[in-house]
Amino acid sequence: MHNGILSDHDFMQIALTEARKAAAADEVPIGAVLTDEKGGILAVSNNSPLRQCDPTAHAEILALRKAAQKIRNYRLLHTRLYVTVEPCIMCMGAIIHARVSRIVFGARDAKWGAAGSLYDFSGDGRLNHCPEINGGVLEKECREMMQHFFREKRKQKKKE
Repeated sequence: MHNGILSDHDFMQIALTEARKAAAADEVPIGAVLTDEKGGILAVSNNSPLRQCDPTAHAEILALRKAAQKIRNYRLLHTRLYVTVEPCIMCMGAIIHARVSRIVFGARDAKWGAAGSLYDFSGDGRLNHCPEINGGVLEKECREMMQHFFREKRKQKKKE
């Protein structure tokens, strides 16, 4: 925090807290925070496709939905999305449709990432909106949380 203003690291810490909530519910540990242009928090969320029986219940999508309801507009202009893992194809599509200005993520996702790792939707000039991308914020912590979660899943499977 600097002069009362939260930094990218501060918001990512909040997203990590959300990711821990997902992990505690046996969901893939991804958390998200959506802020307005002044740094006010519009929404926080975590992955819950299993709990909601909804394949679209990714942390990013849920944050977009909550914020849109809060401001009563599906256009989330001048907002920033903080997410512990690089958004997937579905989430990047929704982020672009919502006109989120900036995406800050922690860990890259070589298998699903659509903000530069597997695909780069943010840099595709054919789309009508290209959000700014800042990847690698608290990357180590975000990556380790994912690795730990899936390591434990594999251990459970071996026991079964």
